[in-house]
Amino acid sequence: MSEFPVRTGHQLPQLLQAYRKQSGLTQTEVARRLGVTQQNLSSLERNADKVSADRLVELLNILGVELVLRKADDALSKSDTPPSDDASW
Repeated sequence: MSEFPVRTGHQLPQLLQAYRKQSGLTQTEVARRLGVTQQNLSSLERNADKVSADRLVELLNILGVELVLRKADDALSKSDTPPSDDASW
């Protein structure tokens, strides 16, 4: 698969499922590697926007997908970019 910019969490479920299927893995196989039940993985795929960053990265590693962060194109509004280093979280 090609690169896919993810701008909202709502894009994740479809992408995760597509990457899993492209890898030739079933939910049961991925769930076993992740240490959860197939039902939990199904829920995780459907609600990927609510998953912890650690769990998401672990799942991406299993799927052979790397997470790359880069500065967004200038065409995006300032509100779409992360806060500067001196901003408080």
